Amino acid sequence: MASLDRHGQCRQVKNDHQNRPITGIVSLALGVIVFSVQDAIIKKLSGDYAVTQTVFVRCLVATPILLVMVHFEVGLRALASRQARPLVWRGAILLVAYTTYFMSIAALPLAEVVALFFTAPVLVTLLSRPMLGERVTVHSWIALAIGFAGTLVILKPGSSVFEPAALLALLSAATYAYAMVLARRIGGTEAATVMSFYQNSVYITGSVAMAIAFHLAGFTSLPHPSLDFLVRPWAVASWFDLGLMAACGVIAALGATLLAHAYKSASANLVTVFEYTGMIWVPLWGFLFFQEVPSIATAIGIVLIVSAGLYAAFMARRALRAN
Repeated sequence: MASLDRHGQCRQVKNDHQNRPITGIVSLALGVIVFSVQDAIIKKLSGDYAVTQTVFVRCLVATPILLVMVHFEVGLRALASRQARPLVWRGAILLVAYTTYFMSIAALPLAEVVALFFTAPVLVTLLSRPMLGERVTVHSWIALAIGFAGTLVILKPGSSVFEPAALLALLSAATYAYAMVLARRIGGTEAATVMSFYQNSVYITGSVAMAIAFHLAGFTSLPHPSLDFLVRPWAVASWFDLGLMAACGVIAALGATLLAHAYKSASANLVTVFEYTGMIWVPLWGFLFFQEVPSIATAIGIVLIVSAGLYAAFMARRALRAN
């Protein structure tokens, strides 16, 4: 297949983006650590600023960083991609994924949000069949059932303690899974940094568009913390808070590139299991910075969801060896 070198010329490269499992695993694990720090920062900012403002500042900071990364990986001419449309579409899907994720952080403990979000690896496995042609067996459906059971334990539907913001975390998981499979599908011809640049550009445009739309519609506040985080007007930030938003820009540039690189380097069924390393970091930040202790129901749900993902990944790898 073809890719662009730094001089913009087409060259043939070996189709080995599926055969670098160690690179994919390390990239994904590092990306998860990087993004876990962002979760704590976003939660800290969610009480005073709009999510659109936070996203805009972080992406503005990330833009020059990504341009430098694109230059050194494939050259700036690679940004004139023939796959601009699917790249923009993937960016739009991820805008939904991260916006809903951040909104859920404003209302829920970090451990609960990340547990619900980690239904995504199981969804990646299921989507791999129709979108990538990767085999999905009965074991994947078993994993889905286990993960769904864990989700119900955390959600507690029908009880007095059900929090609607949990549905935002699930929506985030579904859209994220779709975007990661898209990265796998187009990653054979597009560099990870190019995908990240398009993603970042969509974030900037989308955050401004949403802020203007809410302003014109007259939305300034809503009673639920997740919705208020979405529609709140932009405010003048302190230097410290502005620095935190800017730090998210560095995190976004590095983390998004690591994740995109992971899914283009190895089988989605192989690397997706390492998403679960986030179950170590995010609850830790929640405990250290926000004194959040997961409930027993959340802990049981986490065990079920992680077990589902591990089971799906193990069976997928065994199937690959058999073939």
